[in-house]
Amino acid sequence: MSWCAWPGHAIGLDVLERYGCRMADGLGLTLQLVAISFGLGLFFGLGLALLRLRGGRVTRLLVAGYTTFFRGTPLLVQLFLIYYGLGAMRPFWQDVGLWWFFREPLYCCLLAFTLNTAAYQAEIFRGALLSLPAGQAEAARALGLHARATFLKVELPQAMIVALRPLGNELIVMIKASALASLVTLFDLMGATRLAFARSFDLSIYLVAALIYLALVEIIRRLWDLFEARLTRHLALR
Repeated sequence: MSWCAWPGHAIGLDVLERYGCRMADGLGLTLQLVAISFGLGLFFGLGLALLRLRGGRVTRLLVAGYTTFFRGTPLLVQLFLIYYGLGAMRPFWQDVGLWWFFREPLYCCLLAFTLNTAAYQAEIFRGALLSLPAGQAEAARALGLHARATFLKVELPQAMIVALRPLGNELIVMIKASALASLVTLFDLMGATRLAFARSFDLSIYLVAALIYLALVEIIRRLWDLFEARLTRHLALR
């Protein structure tokens, strides 16, 4: 008996014993989807926040429009627009050599999730940067630090501390929202759960999936608390 079927055998749940390995594969895909999209969103979100704060008027308006759209519309709608909407433009994507991307549900999910979380993280970083006292940047310039060094060595470290908690909340939201990927034929954790139910009609498999999501969120929350305590340990000494 494989390790992924053992929990179902141990608790006497036949459906979990039969589909436990598929759910384990789905959990791995869920973690991959969330990790990649959140990491890319972290990078793009910081860039968008800087453009919103320090870019020209047109750039600020474009970034504001982007964040307003992706924060103000459901993630499910965004996912369908990318997978079914852009996917319907097959001749165009074949001409430009990008059909390999838009024909794959995994890539479309990654794009939708990244665009969505980048909008939220951009606002998180913007708020964190705005919370910093303006005098610190002025003092850094007075000491002869260039704008780049001022941002990397003075502003960004402090902004990250302010942004840590909301970034952790965004990560948890993404883990739960990743269940939407199953609606575009992706066999993530929820997709594997839906398949198991469709073949067994055993509702207990959804309870198992809910407990897995709950455990995953709790693990992430505790790890994030440890990460935050590590980064802010110098504040406790004051």
